[in-house]
Amino acid sequence: MLKMGRFDLGGEIFYGLVDGSRVSRVEDPFRSPVPSGRTYGLEELKVLAPCEPGKAVCVGLNYRDHALELGLEPPEEPVIFLKPASALAGPGDFIEYPDMSRRVDYEAELAIVIGARCKNVPAGDAPEYILGYTCANDVTARDLQAKDGQWTRSKSFDTFLPLGPYIITGINPDRLDISLYLNGEIRQKSNTSNLIFKTGELVSFISRVMTLEPGDVILTGTPAGVGPMQKGDRVEVVVESVGTLANTVR
Repeated sequence: MLKMGRFDLGGEIFYGLVDGSRVSRVEDPFRSPVPSGRTYGLEELKVLAPCEPGKAVCVGLNYRDHALELGLEPPEEPVIFLKPASALAGPGDFIEYPDMSRRVDYEAELAIVIGARCKNVPAGDAPEYILGYTCANDVTARDLQAKDGQWTRSKSFDTFLPLGPYIITGINPDRLDISLYLNGEIRQKSNTSNLIFKTGELVSFISRVMTLEPGDVILTGTPAGVGPMQKGDRVEVVVESVGTLANTVR
């Protein structure tokens, strides 16, 4: 298992492997995440979003408990939509509350980070194309989602794609506890065993629609308990074996 992140050292941005409080720089995080020999103290660095996705492919209604909560039948195949790269935010960054919305919701999710270019990949081969996993918050302007009847505007505001803190490799993604805390109070709690479509199925399905490139992310869906955030709220996505992604709304 490796813990990999993306860091800023006085304006110089690089990838590194995290071991306790030390970070070892790597030159090629996707093909050969081997330390280059240069190391830093974690306290010297700003932790950024752990990758720069060309696209974020998101999956709607992919937890059985969330479908039950909404009184909806589970979909027959994954329902997908996109978030733009401009929505990216890192751990500790602010989630900006847009002026045109009156309700902004949290959605805790496990994110798949793609490690190799893939197209038409069988589900059984999907792990070969996955670099690892990170935490995500699929921030949504819920009132605009309802108003528009489609999801592009409501999902795409700047800072509406918090990711992090790190990419974790070598774990089984299909049986992990996932929770969300709002100002320290638990609001979502489930397990990825409740996913309707598992991670391998998602990579396979999406790769038959669009080519996935290294650094792209797939947000696998959110469990029951989604709800609104207010300015000043602190929101934490916690995924077992992956980490905690914390952001504040302003």
